[in-house]
Amino acid sequence: MTETPASAGVRIVEVATDRDGQRLDNFLLGQLKGAPKSLIYKIVRSGQVRVNGGRAKPETRLQGGDLVRIPPVRLSEPGDKGAPGKGLLEAMSASIVFEDDRLLAISKPSGIASHGGSGISFGVIETLRALRPNQELELVHRLDRETSGLMVVAKKRSALRELQALMREDPAVNGEGISKRYLTLLAGRMPDGVMSVDAPLHVNMRQGGERHVQVHREGKASLSHFRVLERRGGHSYCEVRIETGRTHQIRVHAQHIGHPVAGDPKYGDEAVNKRLREQTGLKRLFLHAASLEFALDGGRAAYLLDAPLAGELVEVLDRLS
Repeated sequence: MTETPASAGVRIVEVATDRDGQRLDNFLLGQLKGAPKSLIYKIVRSGQVRVNGGRAKPETRLQGGDLVRIPPVRLSEPGDKGAPGKGLLEAMSASIVFEDDRLLAISKPSGIASHGGSGISFGVIETLRALRPNQELELVHRLDRETSGLMVVAKKRSALRELQALMREDPAVNGEGISKRYLTLLAGRMPDGVMSVDAPLHVNMRQGGERHVQVHREGKASLSHFRVLERRGGHSYCEVRIETGRTHQIRVHAQHIGHPVAGDPKYGDEAVNKRLREQTGLKRLFLHAASLEFALDGGRAAYLLDAPLAGELVEVLDRLS
């Protein structure tokens, strides 16, 4: 990767070949360390960021050799925010559920963001990098801050590229992508069997960079499959398999079918959330990324990664039975 000399002015950065296929917003997060995502979206949508001289969108996929114009952005010095606290470092170290020479997987606790920004100094990736200062670590995907469960971090650029390709829902890899399984508690009694929700989702950006998602005919195709595992206290403990990975997909699809995720402050039922909080102590979103299944090396290296249901969610189920 080459660039103009660092200065207070505009930089023109040439995308390295090993970044081929990376989203523009993720590329900029790497270039502008510590920048909140809201700022990244703002400078892209205002046209201050250019790719090969033209305007681009945050989701634009870059290619090796592209020239990215990055405007001057005032950020805190890297040392200004200090280091992750001992408790966070210990929690992140304890959360590792799998590791080999290509990747590591954690069971992310609820309440920890995937990365810093928007008033959050340290997320998963910053904390892992503090734990492993001499190792190159890159997020493969993200989870909502309130969601617990499996997250995969690449230790090698080759693994990152292959995993991100599997994540893209490319028809060319249909049937060979990543199988994603979640566990959730939905409000009310879901019907038996599998309920498939095929409803396009559109992301609205609100003031301050907050994302709000809704079902909209002009949104991106989104497909989720809900299956009831157990009935608990008049509610439905479900397995969810998703074929696409849209922002807030499970939460919005659950709301769309009239059975919102328990404890969801944004898309949920306020009265149900209050009753569950009083009855079971549920104080968080009941959504957990339980397993990921995929294969690297063109299908030769199979992975099946699991993260047990978070302890506080197990307690909620016990109190409902």
